[in-house]
Amino acid sequence: MDIRWKQRFSNFVKVFEHLKNALEIQNADIYQKAGAIQFFEMCFELAWNTLKDFLEDEGFKEIKSPRAAIKKAFEIGLIKSGHIWLKLLEDRNLTSHIYDDEIVEVIERSIRNEYFSILNEFYEYFKSK
Repeated sequence: MDIRWKQRFSNFVKVFEHLKNALEIQNADIYQKAGAIQFFEMCFELAWNTLKDFLEDEGFKEIKSPRAAIKKAFEIGLIKSGHIWLKLLEDRNLTSHIYDDEIVEVIERSIRNEYFSILNEFYEYFKSK
């Protein structure tokens, strides 16, 4: 039995806890926000790879990109709010090129107010598997 997705999910859980703790910091400074964004990046990478590995284990072999994993996972009901996952992907791609404090603020707010709950849904679903 292929358990790659379980190993990835285990790593996701560790990073997810770090993200959760980082987001609990009130009045975070720029460095703490940058740390939260880094944990968000790692969570997303582990989440989409967990999806890809799980889907492959289920027989879907054509999954090669985060977008493809998100679309297929949404199509078969593994995740909800596919449009928010795609927005999350777009913002994740932006985080590699953050040079402006204003963008840091916008991304960090999106993580707090929208993306964390999506990642939490992912966590709860796969925790039960």
